[in-house]
Amino acid sequence: MTHQVFNQPPPLTGHDVAEDAALREAAEREGAGWAAGDLHRLGKLAGDAEAQRWADEANRYEPRLLTHDRYGHRLDEVEFHPSWHRLMDVAVTEGLAGTAWADKRPGAHVARAAGFFVWSQVEAGHACPISMTYAVIPALRQSPELAAAYEPLLTSRVYDPGLRAPERKRGLLAGMGMTEKQGGSDVRANTTTATASADGWRLRGHKWFTSAPMCDLFLVLAQAPGGLSCFLVPRVLPDGSRNVFRIQRLKDKLGNRSNASSEPEFDDTAAWLVGGEGQGVRTIIEMVATTRLDCVIGSASGMRAALSQAVHHARHRAAFGGPLMEKAAMRNVLADLALESEAATALAMRLAGALDRASRGDSAEQAFRRLAVPAGKFWVCKRQPAVVGEALECLGGNGYVEDSGLPRLYRDAPLNSIWEGSGNVQALDVLRALHRSPESAEAFFAEVGAAGGADRHLDTAITDLRERLADPSDPEVRARRVVERMALVLQGSLLVRYAPAAVADAFCASRLGGDWGQTFGTLPAGADISAILERAAPT
Repeated sequence: MTHQVFNQPPPLTGHDVAEDAALREAAEREGAGWAAGDLHRLGKLAGDAEAQRWADEANRYEPRLLTHDRYGHRLDEVEFHPSWHRLMDVAVTEGLAGTAWADKRPGAHVARAAGFFVWSQVEAGHACPISMTYAVIPALRQSPELAAAYEPLLTSRVYDPGLRAPERKRGLLAGMGMTEKQGGSDVRANTTTATASADGWRLRGHKWFTSAPMCDLFLVLAQAPGGLSCFLVPRVLPDGSRNVFRIQRLKDKLGNRSNASSEPEFDDTAAWLVGGEGQGVRTIIEMVATTRLDCVIGSASGMRAALSQAVHHARHRAAFGGPLMEKAAMRNVLADLALESEAATALAMRLAGALDRASRGDSAEQAFRRLAVPAGKFWVCKRQPAVVGEALECLGGNGYVEDSGLPRLYRDAPLNSIWEGSGNVQALDVLRALHRSPESAEAFFAEVGAAGGADRHLDTAITDLRERLADPSDPEVRARRVVERMALVLQGSLLVRYAPAAVADAFCASRLGGDWGQTFGTLPAGADISAILERAAPT
C-alpha cells in the first residue's frame, strides 16, 4: 500500500493551450480570427509532453560559453542543449520572430502575438531572441539600405543557427546591446565609442547586458562625434570573417536560465550606422517599444500557464473531505487569479492590435500605443510574480518541487518587469508621453470612455483618473500610483466591453471599487465564481 500512488493529479499534457476563451475572443476582435487554425495547431504542440520536456532540458542543461578553441583562437560562441534549438525552431517556423512584418494581412501582428502568448507558456527563455528579432525591424527600417539587405532574412521562417556570414544564411536572429555597467537604463551615460572608418564605423567599449549573444546581428548604442547613435553590429562580416565580439562571461541569473545573457567587449568592431548620427535613442526606441509589448504578452502568458497548473491541480486533488475545486476558499483564490489572467490577456492583445493598426498608418492607434504600452508593461509585468506565487501555493509542497514546473515559472516571473526598463522607467515614460504627446492622453481616454456608463466603478475610476492627471503636484512621486490606476482602468474598460458580465463585474468591483484585499482570494460576495472559473480551466 505504501507504494500506491493516488490522489495525485495527472500530468497536464495532451491539451490545446490555445483553447483559452479570453485569448480566442481577443484575437478575433483584434483582427486575427483568420489565424485560428494555426493557433490551435500550435496550442496542441504547446500542450504536448515532448514540448514540455524540451523546456525542462533547455533550462536544466544551461548554455555554455566557449571562449577559445583548443589552440587558443577566439571562438566567442555559446553552446546550447538540442532542446533549446527545438524550441527556437518551432518559434521561428511558426512566424513568431520577424515574419509578421512581411505579412500584409490585417491582424498579422495580432496573430503573431497570440502565437507568442501560446508558445511562451512552454518556456520563456527562448522568447527573448524571438522577441528581439521581431522588434529590430521597425528600427532597422530607418536605414533603408540595411533594411533591404537584412529584413528578408529577419522575417524568414527558417531557423538557421550557427555563426556564418548573414548573406549565406536562410534566416537571421537579432539582438540589442544598450546598457553598460555605469549607466543601466541611463543609456546617455554610455561610454562605448564609435569612430568613422573607410567602410563604416568602428566601436570600442563594453556592454553589461546583451542577451542571446549567438544572434547574427545586434543593434548597439555608442557615442559618435555627433552624440549617442545606433549601430548595426554583425557577428560575422560579409567576407566570412568574425567581427570582434568578445564575450567576457555569461550572467548567472535568477531565472531565464535557458537564455544566455552576456557581456560583450568591442575592440575595433565593425558596425554600420542606423538612423542619423546623434539620434540613437530615437532610432532604437521603436525596438524598445516593441519589446516592451512582448514583455506584456510574455507576462500574461506566464500568468495563464501558472493559472492552468493551479486549476488542473484543484480539479484532480482532494483534501479535507472533498475535491479542492469544490472548496469555497480555493474557488475564490482561483477565480481571483483567473480575473487577473483574463485582464492581462485582454490588455496584451489590445496592445498588439494597436501595433498592428499603427503599423498600417493609424495615427490614433499610434497615439494610444505610446501611452498604453508603458502603462501596461508597468502593471501587468508587476502582477506576474504575485500570480505565479499564489498559483504555486495552490499546489502546496508539490508546487515547490522542480518537477512541477512552477519553480521555473516563479524564477522567470520578475524578469519582464526589469527588462526594457523597470517600473520607475515605465512610470516616468508615461509622464513624458503625457507631457510631450497630449494626443496620447486623448486616445487613451477615448478608449476607456467607450465603456462609459456600463459600470459605476469604472465610471468613478475614470473620473478619479482624470483628476489625478490634472493635479500638477509632485508628478514623479505620484507617478506609480497614477500609472497603476491607468492600467487598471484600461483593463476594466476592456472587460466591461468584451468579457462576460461575471468577469467584468467582479474585476471592476474588486480592482476599481475598493473592495479587494491585499491577497488573492478576496473577491466580494456575490461574484459569480462558477462563471469565472468556467473560462479558466485548461481543456
